[in-house]
Amino acid sequence: MDSKNQRMGTPPLERHQSVVMLDSSDAMHIVKMDLANLIMKSPSENREELKSHLEGFEHLFQRFLVDRRVGNHIIWDKIQPLPPDAVLPYFTISEVTSGAKALLDKLVVLKLNGGLGTSMGCVGPKSLISVRDDSTFLDLNVQQIEYMNNKYGSNVPLVLMNSFNTHADTERIRFKYERRVDLHMFQQSYYPRVLKETLRPYPEKFDLKDGCWYPPGHGDVYASLKRSGLLEKFIKDGKEFIFISNIDNLGATVDLNILNFLLNPPQGSKPAEFVMEVTDKTRSDVKGGTLIMFEDRLQLLEIAQVPKDHVDEFKSITKFKVFNTNNLWANLNAIDRLIKADSIQTEVIANRKTLGDGTNVIQLETAAGAAMRNFTGAIGINVPRSRFLPVKKTSDLLLTMSNLFTMRHGALTNNPARSYPSLPLVKLGDPDFTKVREFLDRFDSIPDLLELDHLTVSGDVTFGKGVSLKGTVIIIANHGDRIDIPANACLENKIVSGNLRIRDH
Repeated sequence: MDSKNQRMGTPPLERHQSVVMLDSSDAMHIVKMDLANLIMKSPSENREELKSHLEGFEHLFQRFLVDRRVGNHIIWDKIQPLPPDAVLPYFTISEVTSGAKALLDKLVVLKLNGGLGTSMGCVGPKSLISVRDDSTFLDLNVQQIEYMNNKYGSNVPLVLMNSFNTHADTERIRFKYERRVDLHMFQQSYYPRVLKETLRPYPEKFDLKDGCWYPPGHGDVYASLKRSGLLEKFIKDGKEFIFISNIDNLGATVDLNILNFLLNPPQGSKPAEFVMEVTDKTRSDVKGGTLIMFEDRLQLLEIAQVPKDHVDEFKSITKFKVFNTNNLWANLNAIDRLIKADSIQTEVIANRKTLGDGTNVIQLETAAGAAMRNFTGAIGINVPRSRFLPVKKTSDLLLTMSNLFTMRHGALTNNPARSYPSLPLVKLGDPDFTKVREFLDRFDSIPDLLELDHLTVSGDVTFGKGVSLKGTVIIIANHGDRIDIPANACLENKIVSGNLRIRDH
């Protein structure tokens, strides 16, 4: 028996046995024994909580085994055309001119706050990265809710769903905001990673810092909200709808028109328990999930569900014209009803990763938007692109920090001085611009981008104060070269090469 088996306290044949080739019932039996061992080996004070989390994992793993046997790809030929009322254009929704307080008193705002800033070279929660005027994502969201409540006399609570990666750091600073907004936080589920070769749980013990555990995606929001006790509280407080969005989407502000549409459905239309905000797809969004009608229900289609020979068709911006912004509105009583009936069924996403020590693992995840098919009267609303402004990398950060936007009360709006609504396409090269700290060091001030269409920057490049970029600008510093764009320079349709020669593009 090896040392790992000894620590786990399981017989060698059982511990080494792979569940890959077993039928679902036998495989599930072995994994249940693994999970029971994890609970037994955990500190007594953690056992009840751990058991609750592992029950959710067990349910997800069972669905994963079914998908492995029958496949989780959509049956392409059974996709139905979207009916006209499945996705409503935003401009067809009535504009709210009065009664805002009565609407807002029925609302809860929840921000998905589980991500770290590692992709941009930061340590800790991504929500604590400064993105505009020294304000963090969390600062801006608090400012928005605070201003709205003060303006309308409402008391919309702000809820953060943290992961075990972000919970402690976010809790430490909550005192900064508690007097300004009705702030609530809860921690989403944690699940064990699964070894790719055997499909057995990877952890040897309960230790969320050992790299063997993970937060299972934002589809966990419904169950975790229920487990936190906040779902019941908000329903008792008379709240009816919850607006869920990613905390790094700076365009995801409360929209009174959508809220009014949900609370006061137009005459002759069915009440909608769920709304997904979608927006027009561009070539930058071809991998984003879209809406389809399947088996007479509106549902989200992710690229992972698409058969390989239809992927190019899925990416088409003419056939599938919209994509999911992950701005979601859901009826709280409907969430409670579906959870109690165990009726929130979402597709299982098998996210394959290689850890730092070379171990190949699978993370089983779900997406919040995929739950829409379980709600009555679910629809999409095609919103303006301005409601989708995620900051995933430093190129996004450059846009949000620039004069393309103005900021008021924590909300970014398109600068009316820009003559067309679409944002420039920006590509900043690795590794010089990948991390936030190095990115900021390369700009004495953020350039004027009002008339920019496309920017590509690669290599050791710095920008002086007051630089203006217009049209298409390409700046390439070859290895060993350095380009310093001087202060107050105006580059319009230019290519800048390694020795700073400038020629017309």
